[in-house]
Amino acid sequence: MSLVATHWAIWLYAPVETTMGLVQKVFYLHLPLAWWALISFFMVFVGSIGVLWRKRDFWDHLAGSAAEIGIFFSGLALITGSLWARPAWNVWWTWDPRLTTTLIMWFVYMGYIVLRSSPLPLNRRRMLCAVLGIVAFVDIPLVFLSTRLWRSIHPSVVSATGGGMEPEMWQTMGISLAAMGLLWLSLLIFRLRQLTSQARLDALWATRL
Repeated sequence: MSLVATHWAIWLYAPVETTMGLVQKVFYLHLPLAWWALISFFMVFVGSIGVLWRKRDFWDHLAGSAAEIGIFFSGLALITGSLWARPAWNVWWTWDPRLTTTLIMWFVYMGYIVLRSSPLPLNRRRMLCAVLGIVAFVDIPLVFLSTRLWRSIHPSVVSATGGGMEPEMWQTMGISLAAMGLLWLSLLIFRLRQLTSQARLDALWATRL
């Protein structure tokens, strides 16, 4: 229902931006995807610390679930960004600081997922993944601050000046952020339950061997 409300606000409530026209409406999907991807990777960071500190299954499952969702969301953010960039700046891709740091982030966390599926002993794999989950977080502040630290074609929409957005645009962005957050939370809970159930089944199977 929240996603339906989001699309109603995007296409029927928010005004058409004067310069870019209808294509600007991709922004209302692009920005929430990017923000919730960063939150996902922050949860990987938290879960990785929990693995090293508490050494409980929950923290490892949290880090793995959040990493998968973060890769999915950041991949969609890169795709929607390209769809927005083509008519706005006449390029599908450019080695802009924000785009470059985001792509690096995506590859690093893909490496994290690959490591999680490696045939290493369980405890050793968890420790290595936890270390990588903490080290990988170094790229997150660079992604967030890239448009402020370096010259960039990527706009800094949320700023002290307000980005020149109409009140209806801010409201639509808020609706989209909330709806994407509910989707993110639902996916995280669902994946956590899956991993927890899988771990229990693996433990039961091991006792039968």
